[in-house]
Amino acid sequence: MTTETIAPPLASPGLRHRDTVAHALARALARHGVTHVFGQSLPSMLHLAAEEIGIVQVAYRTENAGGYMADGFARVSNRPGIVTAQNGPAATLLVPPLAEALKASIPLIALVQDVSRDQTDRNAFQEFDHLGLFASCTKWVRRVTHASRLEDYLDQAFAVACSGRPGPVALLLPADLLTEPAVPSGRTASLGRFPLDRASATAEAVQAAADAIRAAERPVVIAGGGIHLSGAAAELAALQEEAHLPVGTTVMGKGAVSEAHPLSLGVVGSSMGPGAMSRHQREIVTGADLVILVGNRTNQNGTDSWTLYPPAARYIHIDVDPLEIGRSYEATRLLGDARETLGALRAALANRDMSVRRAARPVLEARIRAAKERALREMTPARTSDASPMRPERVMDMLSAFVTEHSIVVADASYSSIWITNNLTAHRAGQRFLTPRGLAGLGWGFPMAMGAKVARPEAEVFCVVGDGGFGHVWSELETARRMEIKVVLLVLNNGILGFQKHAENVKFGAHTSAVHFHPVDHAAIARAAGCAGMRVARPEELRKALRDAAAEPTTVLIEVMTDPEAFPPITSFMPG
Repeated sequence: MTTETIAPPLASPGLRHRDTVAHALARALARHGVTHVFGQSLPSMLHLAAEEIGIVQVAYRTENAGGYMADGFARVSNRPGIVTAQNGPAATLLVPPLAEALKASIPLIALVQDVSRDQTDRNAFQEFDHLGLFASCTKWVRRVTHASRLEDYLDQAFAVACSGRPGPVALLLPADLLTEPAVPSGRTASLGRFPLDRASATAEAVQAAADAIRAAERPVVIAGGGIHLSGAAAELAALQEEAHLPVGTTVMGKGAVSEAHPLSLGVVGSSMGPGAMSRHQREIVTGADLVILVGNRTNQNGTDSWTLYPPAARYIHIDVDPLEIGRSYEATRLLGDARETLGALRAALANRDMSVRRAARPVLEARIRAAKERALREMTPARTSDASPMRPERVMDMLSAFVTEHSIVVADASYSSIWITNNLTAHRAGQRFLTPRGLAGLGWGFPMAMGAKVARPEAEVFCVVGDGGFGHVWSELETARRMEIKVVLLVLNNGILGFQKHAENVKFGAHTSAVHFHPVDHAAIARAAGCAGMRVARPEELRKALRDAAAEPTTVLIEVMTDPEAFPPITSFMPG
């Protein structure tokens, strides 16, 4: 068949458009350090131009999963995740990842194609009010209408996403604008990193906080995800050691300090019931006379429905967002970047007599150690159980043998997040455990792990999901295979929506019919998509599967048949 006989849609004679607005946009993205864009071809002109200059398109199957990938990429790389989408239904699927990023302070930039400018408000194909759509789930949304303003708006998008409290933005790009000739802008700045600007709290506030720490008898630090956003783990670890401070973390803050440190409490909040590693640390928090909050939203789960933090204590709150300071607990306000402010606080404490804190340290360390040992004894039956189907605690215990200080562990929302944060150890300050806790929706885990792997390809990335959450994103197994993204994925298959069923039983005394699934062979789905798939039901099978996974070149799905009666140590599930 000759070229002349091929129908025009089947011919690829070469890109017709040169030096367009789309080309200018691609060059500007490269100026900001962008190497990867999570997209599915649209806006086509942008992706064609971007691929010409070497920007890699990580081609997702669904827009919501693409947004989750961009989220994971941003969390690990400290560069904003770039996600693209078509107008209309594709754009609406970006709402969940953008909403999660807004609540969790993750910088994403959504580049969304819009209808041509002369078709606005004429019911063009898939036309929608995208400004209204994104207004509630982004920090900032704009529509570019003039070629001469393109780079002005793009630079603003990066600045808004990466400065202050990071978060998502959306830029709407009319299809006809992208094919117009480019207009030189002369802009040269590179803004593709966060925190973009770092400011410390005022000297007066820092000095007041240092005085309070020196005078406190029972201080405690509770670090949130802002530590990781700021890259402040090293400063917090130094403060913990120099000021002899016990440190607990929220779920998103896990890894802010090494949990092997003698003054580390582990993850505190709504999962400190029987079977929690931090269960017997509760009185250190409730009995504190000074609580130092760092990058902490004081949300419901992190505070155990606002019952964990002592009402009579004094509070110091370090945060980049002035609205978070004092939201639930009136505090000495240290408004500023966590890394810079912790550094200033360390410098202030260096000039103060910390001998009382130093003298109290051995007794405090012994108390923390005894609480850990007691919790570990209580957890031992589940962590060492040889039952089949397996206990999730046993799965985590076996996984822990493969997780090093350089590994990244990702989990879906619901039970999966609690299994990893409660049963795996942060071996060093700054180790990453990624969990979607902004809105805590299902389906984030696997795509987020893929984004983390793209950001740090040399790292081992483990991902733990339940069969309920994984059902949202099966299709991305094909993406992982096609894009050659390797994740070791553990699907805990208990055949139910566990959190939903158990919470309904606790709240209402009965559960709905929707919580039980028809049996699914997830390992077979993985193999059908070109990935490795294994199904295990016993500890010795899981150990072999984890060893074999290391040698596989592509994503490995290990389906673990788990006990549907098992549930994490959620305090609201406990009597009384």
